[in-house]
Amino acid sequence: MLTNIDDDRYAQRSLTETVNSAVKRSLGYAARAHSWYREFSEIALMCAVYNIKCAIKQ
Repeated sequence: MLTNIDDDRYAQRSLTETVNSAVKRSLGYAARAHSWYREFSEIALMCAVYNIKCAIKQ
């Protein structure tokens, strides 16, 4: 069964999966916090650090 794939959305998903993979490889695979709020904060901080690292490389 063939389905229509929205190219723009699929490209966004591919990009986000690539960034998630890069963050995991460079900063670790798991959040270490136990509460959901702290886990969310840790993940947001990991993304900020990744963005800063990318900005410095350019």
